[in-house]
Amino acid sequence: MKLIPTAEMTLGPFFPREFAQGANDLAGDAGDAVELAGRVTELDGKPLDNVVVEIWQPEFSAWGRAATDAGGEYRFTIRRPRAIPGRAPHVNFLILYSGLMRQLQTALFFEHASDPVLEAVEAERRALLMARREAENRYRFDIRLRGDDETPFFDD
Repeated sequence: MKLIPTAEMTLGPFFPREFAQGANDLAGDAGDAVELAGRVTELDGKPLDNVVVEIWQPEFSAWGRAATDAGGEYRFTIRRPRAIPGRAPHVNFLILYSGLMRQLQTALFFEHASDPVLEAVEAERRALLMARREAENRYRFDIRLRGDDETPFFDD
């Protein structure tokens, strides 16, 4: 018999896996589509399953949602970000997970450029917010919730 945590054993909210299905394609038929993937981990590097990752791209009025798998991996198809007045190319992130006491917000940047949000982070930690290019149309952004390499998160 497998025991499953209940509300008495852990903090909610609890997300059904279907909550995020089918909402991870923000590009549609756009010719500038790129794949954005990553892994969400804890302090010890352990992957987190069923983390809800929401993203939005203001320059395209696009919003999407994906859930991590057992390996902590999430995946989106997005339009290649572009600069908007006063901001470098970026994608906004919101992280939701059972047990978190608040939503976590961060941003992913595609180039080192002048940006007020990026400049609010200590210079030595800014690399934690940069997309890693893996191929022509594929980028990676791993998210660590705690520890020395914790992803910088922002208050709203």
